[in-house]
Formats: sequence, structure tokens, C-alpha cells
Amino acid sequence: MNNPLKITKIGNSAGVILPREVLAHLNAQVGETLSVVLTPRGIELSAAEPDFDAQMAAAREVMARRKRALRELAK
Repeated sequence: MNNPLKITKIGNSAGVILPREVLAHLNAQVGETLSVVLTPRGIELSAAEPDFDAQMAAAREVMARRKRALRELAK
């Protein structure tokens, strides 16, 4: 699965078209969200975790409520 991908212009952005085999390997479908992580060797694509947004919202809420305590712990 080492096929080169061509970068194409999409409006003011750029994008690549993922072959069907890559989508199947990621267990993703058209319209779903992918997670991109920078690694020392390049980038890593993975299917986004469905609970991630809810977990991040809960973490932001706790951080906002406990801002003073977190500031003290950071010292």
C-alpha cells in the first residue's frame, strides 16, 4: 500500500484523495473525521475517536472551574 498521492487544490486549501483501500484500513468512510498526529517520521492518520470531543469538553470545563488550583499546581 505504498501508492503516491497527488496533492490537489480545493478552493484556497489543498487536499489528497485517499484510495478505497486506505479508507478500509483506517476503518473510515467518506464524511468521517480523521485525526492527524505529527510524528518524528512524518504524520499519522487515524480514525477519530467518537468520545474524544466529549472528553475534551469535560476537561475544559474542569480546567475552567479549577483554574486557581491548576495554576498553583503548575508552580
